[in-house]
Amino acid sequence: MLQEKNLTMKDLPESERPYEKLERLGPGVLSDAELLAVLLRSGTRGERVTEVASRALAAASAAAHTAGANDPLSALLLMPLEELSKLRGIGRVHAIQLKAVLEISIRIASAKALEHVSFQDPASVADFCMESMRYLEQETVRVLYFNNRGMLLADKTLSVGTIQQALVCTRDIMAAAMACKAVYFIILHNHPSGDPTPSREDIETTQRLAEAGQLMEVRLLDHIVIGNGIYYSMKEHGHLHVQDPL
Repeated sequence: MLQEKNLTMKDLPESERPYEKLERLGPGVLSDAELLAVLLRSGTRGERVTEVASRALAAASAAAHTAGANDPLSALLLMPLEELSKLRGIGRVHAIQLKAVLEISIRIASAKALEHVSFQDPASVADFCMESMRYLEQETVRVLYFNNRGMLLADKTLSVGTIQQALVCTRDIMAAAMACKAVYFIILHNHPSGDPTPSREDIETTQRLAEAGQLMEVRLLDHIVIGNGIYYSMKEHGHLHVQDPL
């Protein structure tokens, strides 16, 4: 008995082939499943690539809320690598490729935001960091360092914690500031729950860092908590009293 072969794009009716459809009409007209099919390229034995894509998206749809994603495609890309690779028709290689696509999209979003970022504006800073921080599964501390003209000198991830909290080490933050000869800094961290409302510890950490910055002559401009598409600025909410020097 002949073994069934893996179905490819050529096994689809010509009018349903995502490659040709994209070439004729542009990527904007393709559905999520069709875009995913372009990346996967081939299906499984007895299952077309578009069917594999639709099934994978359906599986991810149930996990969309847990992943903090608003749609099945985002949820699929945000699935842990091990879990993603176990989906039938995806496998290890395709899972790695999809994770690379996610990282590319994050970097493009960050680069685009950098073109318009104003480090005096908390909303602008949050937008700059949002895509790279909103889906993180652990609390992560990120610090932006500036010179006296407001030029970004360094963008450092200094701490990755558990799902509930990241350890903020004042000494490490100040040491990095000295290393890059910074005059000002902004600290950000994410809340994996998606709710950026600060804890009492977050507020106390802000005040502690502000005091340390005054002693070291490296001023804290803001502490921003990143949620899922929303943020909380300590400066905007009166927990940090600074004049905009930049």
